[in-house]
Amino acid sequence: MLKTIDKIDFEKRNGIIPVIVQDVKTKDILMLGYANKLALHKTVETGNAHFWSTSHNKLWMKGEESGNIQPVEKILVDCDSDALLYLVNSLKPACHTGDRTCFHNELKQ
Repeated sequence: MLKTIDKIDFEKRNGIIPVIVQDVKTKDILMLGYANKLALHKTVETGNAHFWSTSHNKLWMKGEESGNIQPVEKILVDCDSDALLYLVNSLKPACHTGDRTCFHNELKQ
């Protein structure tokens, strides 16, 4: 089923929703970010992953400082319309540490 931006439930979480970023080829989960309507509109408009920084309260494009941009191939919406999955063509590391994915630390039990 196709969804439009106006059908996304941004209000459930005070105007922002979680965005999982996955490599379209390898299926690796690269990172988790957040989007508001502006970030989602910019992602659709430019084709590059944009997010809303909850700590800096501002819009940012992934890779704007590092050069590790994430071209978005497809955006999927979850069944409740309150979370997104960006399928990206990631050629460079996603994590600010230089690792390919932000999920590289295993939890000890």
